[in-house]
Amino acid sequence: MSNSNNKINVPEAKAALNKLKMEAASEVGVNLKDGYNGDLTSRQAGQIGGNMVNVMWHVRQTDFMRSSWRERGQVERITYQYGLAV
Repeated sequence: MSNSNNKINVPEAKAALNKLKMEAASEVGVNLKDGYNGDLTSRQAGQIGGNMVNVMWHVRQTDFMRSSWRERGQVERITYQYGLAV
């Protein structure tokens, strides 16, 4: 049984991820072509993937609890989601 977790959770994000991959490749000086890129070395693929992770690392979610402004003595959970648009 494979424990792979490399599926795209949001199908609409595929185009954005491909764009990010192409930008990351150009930043590290690797020429990618549309379609199959199996001729890349492990080092080149790692450079591209590492660059993508560095960009996506900035996408975060912060959770914290605070006292409710509406009801005295109550606590509410607040979630902020923020990220870097590419």
